Amino acid sequence: MKPNDLVGMGDDELSQTLRDTEKHLFQLRFQSATDRLETPSEIRKAKRDIARIKTTQRQRELKRLADLPDADLAKQVEVIQGKLEGPGKRRAKRALGRVQTIQAGRATTKGSGK
Repeated sequence: MKPNDLVGMGDDELSQTLRDTEKHLFQLRFQSATDRLETPSEIRKAKRDIARIKTTQRQRELKRLADLPDADLAKQVEVIQGKLEGPGKRRAKRALGRVQTIQAGRATTKGSGK
């Protein structure tokens, strides 16, 4: 699977392809443990496909985040700050850092007159 193929897919189609590829990788691993694989490189190819799909999904997520209006970004910060307590706080801190970086980038471009 090529990255250009993934760009043309919709979000739902991309999620379905990810699930199918993960199932295929599981089957390959199971087959590898019980029998001999005809082509051992298939496991590596499946892992790379999964990585490509996840990268594409992440790029789209970051693009959507960057396209949000300032008011929605502020709401996003409030929601994330509410998650800083309890389990999953490391993920919340990273998400907060990303949103604040986007906000800071917007503030510098507004301040410079661009």
